[in-house]
Amino acid sequence: MKAVVLVGGEGTRLRPLTLTTPKQLLPVAEMTMLERVIGALAPHGIDETVLSLGYRPDAFMDAFPEGVAGGVRLAYAVEPEPLDTAGAIRFAADQAKIDETFVVANGDVLSDVDLTALVAFHRRSRATATISLVAVDDPSRFGVVPTDADGRVQEFVEKPAPGQAPTNCINAGTYVLEPEVLDRVPSGRPVSIERETFPALASEGLLFALRSDAYWLDTGTPQAYLRANVDAVLGRRGTPPVPGARLLAEGVWVVGDATIDGTVHPSSLIGAGVSVAAGSLVVGSVVGAGARLSPGAQVEDSVLLAGAEVGEGSTVRGSILGHGARVGRQCRLEPTSVVGDGAAIADRSQLVDGRVARTG
Repeated sequence: MKAVVLVGGEGTRLRPLTLTTPKQLLPVAEMTMLERVIGALAPHGIDETVLSLGYRPDAFMDAFPEGVAGGVRLAYAVEPEPLDTAGAIRFAADQAKIDETFVVANGDVLSDVDLTALVAFHRRSRATATISLVAVDDPSRFGVVPTDADGRVQEFVEKPAPGQAPTNCINAGTYVLEPEVLDRVPSGRPVSIERETFPALASEGLLFALRSDAYWLDTGTPQAYLRANVDAVLGRRGTPPVPGARLLAEGVWVVGDATIDGTVHPSSLIGAGVSVAAGSLVVGSVVGAGARLSPGAQVEDSVLLAGAEVGEGSTVRGSILGHGARVGRQCRLEPTSVVGDGAAIADRSQLVDGRVARTG
């Protein structure tokens, strides 16, 4: 079975990280988000994934030069212009010549939905399209999907006002579609599957949905991205958090060779080639390959991407440092600050919920 994975968005909520790295290529516990998404599809019989590309398509092709991710063959469909969700699905499916039941997933949603069960439900229901649902505390940011007792969707309410949602079950971003859905998507203009295609199918009784209680996380914000990393290290999606990681101590994982002269507390992951200097401290964080902590540095509840550096006596708490970002001496970064790839924070700086991009 084939899958279309949507990866065309610009990831604006995660800027400045996404100014240089597409969101789906950001690492979650030292493995790209996209590999985790596709890797979760593979056990359910997905043998080819078509990436629907828009923003920085070359970055994806460069990241997977062998044309394989998560053990699944890749094909690429580069939109000539932004086509929105349904338009992107149609374009990718047309490029891949999909003519049978297929799966759609979002490249920035981490999920352990039982895709095999979802496909079986889709076929039993004789549905034209089937949506995976998940229950959330605040459904106002999502597409809300009330169903009848058989799972037939009664309506599709996109981002209802707070307190007005008819249910707390939302569109979880994984779909099973029949190819005739593609015929319903007009060509030549952007088309939203959430605002146009699904409501039309629901009005005809052709749209079904199945709730899943499996792990699910939309990673689109800095807070959610931090949580994705924490969840991986805590083993909420299985252990080890990344292939090749080994336990150094309870709740502390290490990948490859790292120099750890300081202190590392759970739940943390230390990447290959990392240097944690004497007198420095890591707590509940992911420290990416080649990152360096100077004496007296403290990193708590944070993510440091590959090659990031934290200067002597500096504290990074609840924040994200991009690839090769540098924090000077005696700095303090507080939640939820984001420092872009290659950006530098001057000595004795303080950031609270700040955003710093590389200049020049």
